[in-house]
Amino acid sequence: MSSVVVLDYGSGNIHSVTQALAAVGAEVTLSADPAVALAADGLVVPGVGAFAACLAQLRSVGGMEVIRDRIARERPVFGICVGHQVLFARGVEHGIDCPGIGVYPGTVRLLPTARLPHMGWNTLRTGETTLPGRFYFVHSYAALEATDVPGDATAYWSAHDGQPLVAAVRYGPVVSTQFHPEKSGSAGLRWLRDWVEALP
Repeated sequence: MSSVVVLDYGSGNIHSVTQALAAVGAEVTLSADPAVALAADGLVVPGVGAFAACLAQLRSVGGMEVIRDRIARERPVFGICVGHQVLFARGVEHGIDCPGIGVYPGTVRLLPTARLPHMGWNTLRTGETTLPGRFYFVHSYAALEATDVPGDATAYWSAHDGQPLVAAVRYGPVVSTQFHPEKSGSAGLRWLRDWVEALP
């Protein structure tokens, strides 16, 4: 059974994430201890709230260094919602331009749509392929451009009121989703199961 740490840094829907990971066969631990997070087969970084606040909370437990260290060692990381957003180079939110972790080159910004937040069920596509199932989103900020994602990454797209947005990314040892896989029924559990089963 693969060991997975859900990084407990004071932000995120940690209990439903933990339950979903256990349901797909992971041995799950909640921890803010950098040594424990580095040693696990997989690290999950959840997040809710504002970009800058989540980064400050991550920084307070050494989470940014843990994420960077794991990626440098090709150790799997899975970011969810704001845990996905902080992997980008910048976030511009409530007038605050905040540097991110910089795994992806782009900027997270306010969705330029009349209806906010983007909340509810939506589809995903990559290239010309629409994935089976629907996925649960709740957010007002996102990466919006193809150039926000590394050229050799696999990007998955959704749209809100006609505005395309980066819904998920696979890049080396990193998987991250703007949607909540733990709240997305069988389609979301499939993402978590595939990730857990691929852990070294």
